[in-house]
This record gives sequence, C-alpha cells and structure tokens, in this order.
Amino acid sequence: VQLQASGGGLVQAGGSLRLSCAASRRTSSNNGMGWFRQAPGKEREFVASISWRSSTYYADSVKGRFTISRDNAKVYLQMNELKPEDTAVYYCAVARGPSATSRLDQYQYWGQGTLVTVSS
Repeated sequence: VQLQASGGGLVQAGGSLRLSCAASRRTSSNNGMGWFRQAPGKEREFVASISWRSSTYYADSVKGRFTISRDNAKVYLQMNELKPEDTAVYYCAVARGPSATSRLDQYQYWGQGTLVTVSS
C-alpha cells in the first residue's frame, strides 16, 4: 500500500490548511487511519486517528482545532487556528487493525510526509 500525502505549505498563525492522503489500495478502507507529525529535532508524535467506522481520536494539543475525516481509502486533516508549534512534517498512516489508535507501532503503512510551516 502506498500513501500520498498533500496539502502542506506555509501559513500564518491563525490560518487553516487541509491535508489529504490517498492510499493506493482500497484495503485501507477497512483499517484505521491516522496522522502523525515530526518537528525538527523531535520524535514523531500522534495527531489524530479515525477508525474504519469513522470514530475519531485526537491528541490534546490539537483537540478542537483539527478535524480528521475519511472517504474510504482517503483520509483528511482539516487544521484550523494553526499555531507556530504546529510546524512539522505531517505523515499519514494506515493502521494494522480497524480501530483508531495513537500508538505509532500499530501503524503498518506510512506516507512520505508533507511539510506544514506556521509563521508567527
């Protein structure tokens, strides 16, 4: 399964971006999907996930500002009220099972990442 993420870019604080990720096979439509991010010099961290039935789960740092959604094998991340600390490379991923999970080791396929830069 190949994942292609897009939608990153440069935005001012308070602005919005929408990330998209498409999987190459419909297999992922029965799996949970998620978004992670990695800032320079930091470990990859969980952002949001969505189960195959569209139950969602968010990191506390983005709750109320980000919204994850899906359409079969595609997953989206609507990011509003962006802050400079949201600056990172964002990765989409397909989980091993159907649930939404924050555990990095529960994801089996990863996209190449898309850079989000939020200026102050």
